[in-house]
Amino acid sequence: MNERTPGTVLLRGGTVYSPADPFATAMVVEGGTVAWIGSEGAADAFADGVDEVVQLDGALVTPAFTDAHVHATATGLALTGLDLSAARDRADALARITAYAADHPGDRILLGHGWDAARWPDPRPPARAELDAATGGRPLYASRADVHSALATSALRDLVPGLADRAGHDADGPLTRDAHHAVRRTALASLGDGQRRAAQRAALRQAAAMGIGSLHECAGPDISGEDDFTGLLRLAAEEPGPRVVGYWAEAAGPDAPEVLEKVRDLGAVGAAGDLFVDGALGSHTACLRRPYADAGHTGTAYLTADRIADHVTACTDAGIQAGFHAIGDAAVDAVLTGVRQAADRLGIARVRAARHRVEHAEMLDEDAVAAFADLGLTASVQPAFDAAWGGDDGMYATRLGADRARGLNPYAALLRAGVPLALGSDSPVTPLDPWGTVRAAAFHRTAAHRISVRAAFTAHTRGGWRAVGRDGGGVLVPGAPADYAVWRTGDLVVQIPDDRVANWSTDPRSGTPGLPDLTPGLPLPRCLRTVVGGRTVH
Repeated sequence: MNERTPGTVLLRGGTVYSPADPFATAMVVEGGTVAWIGSEGAADAFADGVDEVVQLDGALVTPAFTDAHVHATATGLALTGLDLSAARDRADALARITAYAADHPGDRILLGHGWDAARWPDPRPPARAELDAATGGRPLYASRADVHSALATSALRDLVPGLADRAGHDADGPLTRDAHHAVRRTALASLGDGQRRAAQRAALRQAAAMGIGSLHECAGPDISGEDDFTGLLRLAAEEPGPRVVGYWAEAAGPDAPEVLEKVRDLGAVGAAGDLFVDGALGSHTACLRRPYADAGHTGTAYLTADRIADHVTACTDAGIQAGFHAIGDAAVDAVLTGVRQAADRLGIARVRAARHRVEHAEMLDEDAVAAFADLGLTASVQPAFDAAWGGDDGMYATRLGADRARGLNPYAALLRAGVPLALGSDSPVTPLDPWGTVRAAAFHRTAAHRISVRAAFTAHTRGGWRAVGRDGGGVLVPGAPADYAVWRTGDLVVQIPDDRVANWSTDPRSGTPGLPDLTPGLPLPRCLRTVVGGRTVH
């Protein structure tokens, strides 16, 4: 038996998180499938007939996580390249850029990520002249933490014809909208195949080390490019690692047959993911009903409700999943209006059955939550956004005011309404950190939006599989895919972080399996092994 030819494995002497047996301590995996789950005593019957026995020594076995929103190449570049996320202020960011440029004299274009001027004492980002000096006049692309704006030097801007005429152009400051997309395409086109493949490999390796067994890659013509997307899918198929499910974000309108044929040819499961209806709050490009508290405008709208309706109609007719990036309340309104129009054309049952999805879905009021449930939309959400930018003194409150900010990311209301949740990171916007993501959902900065650890864990494991139409994965029961992770952790608890969260019994006789105590301040579980389809990938 080796990584590529999984045999029969008995894991015993730990805790197996499974609805099949809440007291399970052992599991048998045969090939790529879970074959049996049960007690330590019953495991003796299997011990002599398996290829390998894994002594868990008290470790916890869970389904592997699914990260439902990732940009793999950008994640790998952030892991291996210029990381500006820890920059304390503008001077520190410029010093980091200078040092990186000196250490990488052979790079055609310097690539960085993660700066967030909203966290700095003086929130002015570096100006173009400052960047030119820091890089010695070399091309630099450095995306903001939310990846909806970027710093670019003169040398990089000069490589983009007509940049000054594009929407979102700023002669001295960060670029947004079409100007940002054009500069990003040029920067990423500079990557050689080897550099791109190394970045993708680094991202997949990091995901596996975090107990992630599946990634949803959210690609598109404004994000990464066709070669990048197909290269990632090919790499995932050729080398042991997390599964990669690909989404291609290109709108299907009058040219719907050609677009949907391209989606299929690229190997994508849907014309979805980051199909932008708006931008992001941090970059003032999320589309709002009312103006920003710190800017005199309402952000940016990229797609109308009619375009959304045409896209959903074409995808539903073709049996392809549709989906959109929508953060602001006006963007969410456009999505819901468009999907409702498609349901009026095709029948609501067909639209519901397609399991279309919305990425981020941050600004939802009570009516929007109800519409999500009625239309059968999946909410692909990122709890780490709230951990990073929520609270009365966070970036959300700066952009929206504290009252509006408290309404963001209403996970409890979505679950109460029956809206399917799939959790992710939007890496590199926030790191690949599944237990941290579960913690962020359970200890939301707005107490009314908190969900139980168990509900968040389910949304980060089974929810990701359901979001791509595979209801049998993300759970450890006989017959399920053998995608699991082994963890060293502290005591297991049945955790209820807030009285407003739906309760369940903590009595062991209730048969409710425990999960790690994720109370803030306690260490998170450490991944010992990650297995995908019966093959050890970490």
